[in-house]
Amino acid sequence: MDEIDARLIEALRRDARAPTAALARQLGLSRTTVQSRIARLERDGVIAGYTVRLAEAHERGRIHAHILMTVQPRASAGVIAAARKLPAVRRLHAVSGPFDLIAEVATLSVAEMDAMVDALGALEGVERTTSAIVLSTKLDR
Repeated sequence: MDEIDARLIEALRRDARAPTAALARQLGLSRTTVQSRIARLERDGVIAGYTVRLAEAHERGRIHAHILMTVQPRASAGVIAAARKLPAVRRLHAVSGPFDLIAEVATLSVAEMDAMVDALGALEGVERTTSAIVLSTKLDR
């Protein structure tokens, strides 16, 4: 991957639905070059897929939190499998440090968030949770 690929990926991060011609103009390349680079990045597994990014106005109505979890030794697989079944869990990260997992959670209300924190804390193998409600997002790439 070279600097042009990195710039192309950054442009796709900003707008994955941008027409190839617009990407080509933005990067100062031909449309054919952009198409072939995207195809190569997809084929090589650098670009694994495209996703929907929800509008800030839509997300603003939700309560977002990071729920940090300490998990019993050798219980991570079960906790991860159970967390996958909870639709409010948007992401789940395995991390180093005093916690083992961090769940990024979004709910429609504080009451739902309270129930979600309880549900994650009640998963078999979870020893302890610590929650941090997101007040605002300062950077989102």
